[in-house]
Amino acid sequence: MAFYEVYAHPALIRYKTSVCTKATLFAVVVFFLTYIPPLLVAYRSQGFWIKRSTYEEQPVVRFQYQTLLVAATSTKGDYVAWSTFPHFNNMLGSNLRIPALTVREEDDNQDGKLDRLVLGLQLPLKPEEEVYSIQLLLTFSYRLFRMSTVVMQSLAYVQHSSSVPGAQLFVAGDLRLQQRAPLPHRGLYSVYNVSVIDGSSPFASSYDLVGVIRDYQQRNLTTVLSCPSPVWTVGRAAGSPFQLSAEIRYPLEVISYRPGFWETIKLAWVQYVSVLLVFLWVFRRVQTFVFQNQVLPTVPLPLAKPHLD
Repeated sequence: MAFYEVYAHPALIRYKTSVCTKATLFAVVVFFLTYIPPLLVAYRSQGFWIKRSTYEEQPVVRFQYQTLLVAATSTKGDYVAWSTFPHFNNMLGSNLRIPALTVREEDDNQDGKLDRLVLGLQLPLKPEEEVYSIQLLLTFSYRLFRMSTVVMQSLAYVQHSSSVPGAQLFVAGDLRLQQRAPLPHRGLYSVYNVSVIDGSSPFASSYDLVGVIRDYQQRNLTTVLSCPSPVWTVGRAAGSPFQLSAEIRYPLEVISYRPGFWETIKLAWVQYVSVLLVFLWVFRRVQTFVFQNQVLPTVPLPLAKPHLD
């Protein structure tokens, strides 16, 4: 007569012993060897606790219409200058030149966030004056919202010099964010929401470019104009102004931040469990061998009612 299997189920056997026995000590040791080493392995393999993470966001940037311009008109230190700060202009005396300025901010993809600034400047000069170098400061309002809310005032610094007098300078670049330390993952971060240039100050030191840039670079968050190829054009006609044209884009940024508690635990838990499964598989078979073969004396008690895993 042929036989065939009609049903199968696992048999569950419980192994019992008193408290102060070798079997109890073995079970305790196996428990710690199962759950503690995976934690050590995951921790020592680097990256268990995520201390820094990144995300992408396009900032909300607005030109603040605050400008400071200095142009060297000779190799002997002569210069002309202009700014949107009345106190600074009053200090210039005969070196003041008021340019014609045009500004346009554009939203190329119509997503509600401005994508670039187009600036044109025409600096009037006397017939005997020539421009050998240009230094230009532009200030911006800079905001981020996706994780922590960042509100700050930043600047773009345009600088170029040549041994040959120029007629025009063209620059095109990205206003990039630079970080020295990651941002918090939430909350308001407004420590730098102050004017980069103190326009209310009557002192010349407040408008010194060296001091302004030095103080600005000490911040955790700054913006820098990435302009790889400025174009310096020579051959200015007599009586015509020096022209400066700039196109400054506001690109998508990769922001570094410190993850919160739940994000850290979520990533750490995945790493721990992935190692723990291996240890569970190994020590489950070790315990089965030890107790099934009575290596350590115990009392096996099979269940009257089958238990299905």
